[in-house]
Amino acid sequence: MIAKRVVLLSLVSVALGSTTGSATKAEPTSLYNTAKQKLLSGKPIVGGTVYTSDPNIYCAMADAGFDFLWIEMQHSPLTFSEVATMIKACKGAPAIPFIRVPDATEGDIQKATDVGALGIIVPMVESVEEAEAAVQYAKYPPVGRRSQGSGQYGELWGAEYRKSANENVMVIAMIESPNAAAIADKIAAVPGVDVVFAASGDLGSFTGLPMGDPKYEALIQKIHDDTLNAGKKLGGPFTWHDRKGFTFFQAAGEAALIKAGAKAMFENAKRLYEY
Repeated sequence: MIAKRVVLLSLVSVALGSTTGSATKAEPTSLYNTAKQKLLSGKPIVGGTVYTSDPNIYCAMADAGFDFLWIEMQHSPLTFSEVATMIKACKGAPAIPFIRVPDATEGDIQKATDVGALGIIVPMVESVEEAEAAVQYAKYPPVGRRSQGSGQYGELWGAEYRKSANENVMVIAMIESPNAAAIADKIAAVPGVDVVFAASGDLGSFTGLPMGDPKYEALIQKIHDDTLNAGKKLGGPFTWHDRKGFTFFQAAGEAALIKAGAKAMFENAKRLYEY
């Protein structure tokens, strides 16, 4: 199933610099992170949020039409063992697994990549050094310093995973405070950061300002401008899908979607059958 989703991208010729002055071509790399592929093509992507450890609900979300799943490990009791089981249960599902790690530590990011996540969502990025460290932990040498250990990534993404992981694993840096917004240009400029995410709720919590307040909107505009000027993708809540420049979205969690689906079913039944 994975093979069906693999898209071979031709890489540009890279001059390696030798005594003879000759140049060689890099081998093609497999881009099987379909969410990244779609984002790079200029299209928006949407991820549903998962809080539960139930593999059946995870699989329902993974097959519902989302581009990726935002597996919530910062604000949930989910364990890496549970998340590994969930991801494996839906091997080959259209939605790519992304994990918001509990903390931007080497251990958490290593475990997230080992269980097969192709997106690492890093909360509370407050400095350039944190963003740089997240990239280092998520990428294999020579780009980063991720350790090559065991994991189910090979079973999910193929035997050539070690060669292709750096191209496929994305890093999403979340800006959640005014201090972080002040250096959004520097965070966005970090090589290896793919997306800068404007955390609408926490920016309101830290500032005490409601969405729509001119000062709040000025913060969002700064993150917007800094991110796009750095050539990176800009993320936010799905409710911002009509804001210009935003292409990476976090949608609601499974509980809200189940409630909305059930409510829609009963409202439709009432119209048809006077239920």
